[in-house]
Amino acid sequence: MAGSSLFVLIDDIAALLDDVALMTKVAAKKTTGVLGDDLALNAQQLTGISADRELPIIWSVAKGSFKNKFILVPMAMLISAFIPWLIMPLLMIGGAYLCFEGFEKVLHTFAHKPVTYAEAEFNEPLPSNLTPEFEAQKIKGAIRTDFILSAEIIVIALGVVSHLALPVQALVLAVIAIAVTIGVYGIVAAIVKLDDLGLYLLKNNSATVFASIKRKLGLGLVNAAPKLMKLLGVVGTVAMFLVGGEIIAHGLPFVHHLQLAILAAVAEIAVLPSVLSLAMNMFVGGLAGGLVFVLVSLASALKNKAS
Repeated sequence: MAGSSLFVLIDDIAALLDDVALMTKVAAKKTTGVLGDDLALNAQQLTGISADRELPIIWSVAKGSFKNKFILVPMAMLISAFIPWLIMPLLMIGGAYLCFEGFEKVLHTFAHKPVTYAEAEFNEPLPSNLTPEFEAQKIKGAIRTDFILSAEIIVIALGVVSHLALPVQALVLAVIAIAVTIGVYGIVAAIVKLDDLGLYLLKNNSATVFASIKRKLGLGLVNAAPKLMKLLGVVGTVAMFLVGGEIIAHGLPFVHHLQLAILAAVAEIAVLPSVLSLAMNMFVGGLAGGLVFVLVSLASALKNKAS
């Protein structure tokens, strides 16, 4: 009898872990838009920091990010347990914010002259003395930004698992929180050290074939670092519109039903449904971002006029 109960318990645990693994994968996919932006933003915030202080600062911000998640996950569970009707409005707000942020990035790209890597790295005015106070300010700003992005990630993940039992929700959110923090700041550390590694390889002045290969590899890394940053920014912006647009479309029944009707009409045409689905989410995301941008601009203008 005891043995039978043990097997039942093990089976229940295995089923729970299967559910957690499956839903974690789905939730992670849904949060890609925020993750891309999180990576690019955190890497960019290290501009102006000396190479020997980059990793210590990343570690400080990562610890702050863990603290943010320690606050946000229990808050999300309380919402799910006591006011679950709030999940969809929060999702819609998060989706609208993603679209707004993406729209702002696109406007900023077209409205400003692109800054070259050399200008950003060497010509940008920086404090004459990178004091501990300056570092603390950088860390504080990065942690504050992380809190906003982490809140979006947790809310989106909660929306994916809100129909499941509370223990599964808690485990999925905990796994997502830990994996996202380790993943994001691990990748940020690798990105900001790419050019340093490249410069190290370039310093080899030996005439051997191996040294020549190292110099070429170093030059490639130095050139790749800014391009990788730019690519992260583009991918993150596109993902913002896709993820935000999908959230908003699902939250508006008439839009969701229209999408389903259009996809059903082209269901038999090869890859067209998948492409069309992405295009529709992009359109909804862009439209929502533009609308929020107009509303925010109007509110700001009215506030300035009143003051």
